[in-house]
Amino acid sequence: MSVTTESIQVENVVASSDIGQELDLETLSEDLGATDYDPDNFPGLVYRMHDPKAAALIFRSGKVVCTGAKSVDDVTTALEHVFDELRELGVDVAASPAIEIQNIVSSGDLDHTLNLNAIAIGLGLEHIEYEPEQFPGLVYRLDNPDVVALLFGSGKLVITGGKQLDDAEQALTKIEDQLNDLGLLD
Repeated sequence: MSVTTESIQVENVVASSDIGQELDLETLSEDLGATDYDPDNFPGLVYRMHDPKAAALIFRSGKVVCTGAKSVDDVTTALEHVFDELRELGVDVAASPAIEIQNIVSSGDLDHTLNLNAIAIGLGLEHIEYEPEQFPGLVYRLDNPDVVALLFGSGKLVITGGKQLDDAEQALTKIEDQLNDLGLLD
């Protein structure tokens, strides 16, 4: 593992699950603590947890999305907590509903300042979006792994769209190798 890949830090893990039945969100909002439910603004009930720190978005259809967790273990723990709370309220939740990772957002540092104009040209415009008047970062869409990296002139980057923890590491290694090959990392 390179020094650069050691800089990777998971910022957010988003996962989804389905308890397989319709829910009465009005009643749940009254029975569960730490919830926000305003159907005029958002169709789901927001249930906030502190340990681990995460939020579950619970929808009438029975779908549950967990966001804000800093690890796959935390998102699993948070969803299990939601399932347990629902069971205590008499909702029939299966023993282990399937949990699917939807997105892992990570940050990292290439430890070099970057010339984003040169990178946009060097990496080819078919995978790059760079409009510094609109957004200070360069958007790089990778195919393998299937992620999007936001590169900033400071050398910092954000990698989003990963479904596995090592997607960010693979992406950062690939980006670092490509920039070295182009002579853009000094």
